[in-house]
Amino acid sequence: MPAPLLWLGAACLGLYASNKATDAYLRSTNTVGKLPGESSKRVVPRNGAIITCGIYGVLDHTGVWVNGNIFELSGKGLIRSVSPDRFLDNRSGKKIYVACDETFRPLAGEEVAQRCIDNLYGLREYHLINNNCHQFVLEMLTGEKSKITSFNELNEALSALFLTNINWHEANVSFR
Repeated sequence: MPAPLLWLGAACLGLYASNKATDAYLRSTNTVGKLPGESSKRVVPRNGAIITCGIYGVLDHTGVWVNGNIFELSGKGLIRSVSPDRFLDNRSGKKIYVACDETFRPLAGEEVAQRCIDNLYGLREYHLINNNCHQFVLEMLTGEKSKITSFNELNEALSALFLTNINWHEANVSFR
C-alpha cells in the first residue's frame, strides 16, 4: 500500500519541479510578468476576461468571466456557468486571478463572453490533456479549436494574441 503513495508523491514532486522550470522560461521570454499570487494588485474582471485558480499548488484551472459568473469546462465535459465560490469549491486555491496587460487592464472582450453564452450547457469529451479547460478558454477567445495542453501554453497563446506579457492579478470580486 505505501508504494503507490510514494509513486504519487514522486509524480507530484516531478510535476511541481517541471512547472517551476516552465515558469522561469515564461519569464525569460517575457511571456509572463506576474504569475498568480505574485501581485498584490486587485482588479475587477470585465466580461470575457480570462481567470484562473490553483489546484493543490501543482495545476491551474481556467475559465472566462461573464456577468459575474465564470464559464468553465467541467471535468465531466459540461460547459457551465458557476459563481466565483463554486469555481473555487473543491480546489486548493482560495483566490481567483485575472489575466491583465502591463497596465492592469483585464484581457477581455465582449465577443469572448458571447461565445461562452452561445456554448453554455454544451457537452464535450473531457480529457485532462487532450481536451481541457485551457483549450476551452483559448477556443472561446479565438473561436477556433487549439492543441494547447497546459496553463503555460495558454499564457504563451495569450501573450501572442494580445501582444503583451501576461500579468495575473487577484480578482476584486464579492463572494456569496
